[in-house]
Amino acid sequence: MALSPQWLDELRARISLSSLIGRTTKLQKAGHEYKACCPFHDEKSPSFTVSDQKGFYHCFGCGAHGDAIRWMTDQRGLPFIDAVKELASEAGLEMPEPDPRAAQAAQQRAGLHDVTQAAQEWFVAQLQSEAGTKAREYLAGRGFDAHTAARFGFGYAPADRQAMKQALSQFDEKELIETGLRIDVEGKPPYDRFRDRLMLPIQDLRGRVIGFGGRILQSETDAPKYLNSPETPLFDKGRTLYNLHRAGPASRQTERIVVVEGYMDVVALAAAGFEDAVAPLGTALTEQQIELLWRQVPRPILCFDGDAAGKRAAMRAATRALPMLRPSHSLAIVSLPAGKDPDDLLREKGVAALEDLLAAPASLLDMLWQHERDAQPLHSPEDKAGLKARLLAHVESIGDPDIAALYKREFLERFSAFAFPPREREPWVKNNTTAPFKRGAFRKAADPVLSPEASRRLRHMSEGGSRDGLAAAVVAGLMRHPAEVMRHAEALSRYAGSDPRVAPFVDSLLDAAELLEPGHKSPISGSEGQAAPPEDTRFSFLVEGTDPQVAREDLAEAVSLLVERPALEAALAAATARFESDPEGAFAEQQRLLKRKLAFEKRLGQMASNRANRLAQDNSEPVAAHGDALTGQVTD
Repeated sequence: MALSPQWLDELRARISLSSLIGRTTKLQKAGHEYKACCPFHDEKSPSFTVSDQKGFYHCFGCGAHGDAIRWMTDQRGLPFIDAVKELASEAGLEMPEPDPRAAQAAQQRAGLHDVTQAAQEWFVAQLQSEAGTKAREYLAGRGFDAHTAARFGFGYAPADRQAMKQALSQFDEKELIETGLRIDVEGKPPYDRFRDRLMLPIQDLRGRVIGFGGRILQSETDAPKYLNSPETPLFDKGRTLYNLHRAGPASRQTERIVVVEGYMDVVALAAAGFEDAVAPLGTALTEQQIELLWRQVPRPILCFDGDAAGKRAAMRAATRALPMLRPSHSLAIVSLPAGKDPDDLLREKGVAALEDLLAAPASLLDMLWQHERDAQPLHSPEDKAGLKARLLAHVESIGDPDIAALYKREFLERFSAFAFPPREREPWVKNNTTAPFKRGAFRKAADPVLSPEASRRLRHMSEGGSRDGLAAAVVAGLMRHPAEVMRHAEALSRYAGSDPRVAPFVDSLLDAAELLEPGHKSPISGSEGQAAPPEDTRFSFLVEGTDPQVAREDLAEAVSLLVERPALEAALAAATARFESDPEGAFAEQQRLLKRKLAFEKRLGQMASNRANRLAQDNSEPVAAHGDALTGQVTD
């Protein structure tokens, strides 16, 4: 089917836009146009205009803009082709002819819609009969009044296995089987699928009946509690959301859409005033259903039951959404009390309790973090490594690289804070700079603030008192960003153990970081003020005004290089010492290590390059710097 621009222009010309919009929005005449309060956002004074002459609507408040087709897709939530078909039918305009096979399939589906509509009308009539007494009592017990029952089309399927065939005798048996209303088993006569069940119609975005759901009324039976129509030419359960044709327009007002586990939850929420709820149909939320939800709102809210099954359903939805995430599109999750469904919460605590939960849902990232964190105790390094691996596995499944990077950063920060919380201060133990590094060797346990000696030591190191340029820069960077010290405590301790000369500086940094209180002045600078940076300012974390996240990332890279360097130096020295006994092997090892050294220098050079690029962008002037990272000597 080809919809040419000329044909679409003809369709728009035949539609009175004000009449179309006026069906759901109160319009006021304003000259040659109409005005109203915008249906896409809440406002008290009208900023929404409709122009039949120009053929479009526009809101000066939120920017909503479009023609008749856009109105049907945005306000009604219809797919484009369904919007065009509905408008063409109203305008008396023939749709372009599809290919013969598509035309035959469309004609077949049109006939099946007649079957499902007739079945729906029959189910509704049966509910009001004597046979439907139990079903009416069930509805009353759930608190659903006659208005709710009529609005959602509740019906009743009699227990007789042949009742539908007799009632819908105007249709062929084949059509009843094709719509899933009857079951054909080889060697046996066909029989009704739905028997002695409370019935609900399942409708598409245009409100047409495409299938049914039935709830059992006899608790003692072994039959499934809920039974849905099978896959048919009309009904694809993985691409259908129950109640979306009602919830879509409602979500334009609430700016949210709530996903619950089942259609009875949807009805319960609607009866309590929550018109924007939908439900999948007996399956976990699919990728196609997530896309349907994103057409309505960018962040639908999952509100599944507060039991183990509900939590599993939320996790399945989350893992299916991760590869699909795109900017501004995600999922939000509400955690209901243990063992409760939305209907239970409404009955026990009222509408306000559910409103409060829906107003403050957890993010998708929060839900994944909490699930993996609580999956098992973290008693050993292996347990902690398992948590980190599970978190990074979620990151790897995200398709958008920017979102994946942001998730990874957030997960790793949470992991570090949770798996390696700040340790209690260790008692003072006398140590010297030639022995292996041990925390507490250079401070007194009773010091309420950083000692003047430790403060002077740090300032001397950071201001270039050491010939080691990289170490001086790292110490200065950590002094400028003291909240980062404990994040790198393990790495800094390893570095101090490899170089006794720097042990006092590391000890002073860790000591100062443990004194740091949120909202208080850093104890690192003491009474002498913030230390000046070393002359070499190739590093972003030494420059005022650098984006904090960029500074943290560059500082982490610099710490990693600083810790790596002693091991590389020691390996090169060992390879050189082997030349007399094993010249061939020593030469090969030395070449391998020299390649690592070049890679090391390249990584540090990249940091300088990144810093230069940022300065060039700010000042429109190129900046260059070079340093020998392995030796620590700085040259320009």
